[in-house]
Amino acid sequence: MTCQSSQTIEGGPQEADGAAAADTDQNRIASAMKELRSTGWYWGNLTANEAKAILQDSPEGTFLLRDSSQRDYLFTISAMTSAGPTNLRIEYKHGKFKLDSVVLVKPKLRQFDSVVHLVDYYVQLSRSTDKAASNPQAVATGPNGTVQLLLTKPMYTAMPSLQHLCRIAINRRTQQTHHLPIPNRLKDFLTNYTYNV
Repeated sequence: MTCQSSQTIEGGPQEADGAAAADTDQNRIASAMKELRSTGWYWGNLTANEAKAILQDSPEGTFLLRDSSQRDYLFTISAMTSAGPTNLRIEYKHGKFKLDSVVLVKPKLRQFDSVVHLVDYYVQLSRSTDKAASNPQAVATGPNGTVQLLLTKPMYTAMPSLQHLCRIAINRRTQQTHHLPIPNRLKDFLTNYTYNV
């Protein structure tokens, strides 16, 4: 995706709107990158083969996020499934991030303001699906032998700090960190990353 933020002096309102949209896109993508770098499971410029090698011996549901090698997409989720590692692209369009899918399903997929929010949503969904699947009566099989994609455990680039792991544990218990009886500095640290993954 290419963002164009320059405009000519003679440009009319449509060109100004286009430049404003490009600036908004640039800001949103820059914000997404900043947020991604704090996760510990964003691997940056990694090929599909490198991601496959990293995930090869991991349990089902282990995932990482990397830059997409396809020009039309910004990011790709690489995840371990019951059939082995697979890749799922994330598209960015009209200021929102969503999973790439077949045309019939695309309108039904949720859209998110950030990539981390998208991943967090699908991790929570996968974890609840994984719990339901542990109940033999709740297991559903996909049509035509399709493989269910679960995102349950991030593959970190390096061991996250104890502070970050504590922040995730607190986020899993409460979303109202401003009510916790802790110093404001710690509240600020908690609100800088409000996700459960």
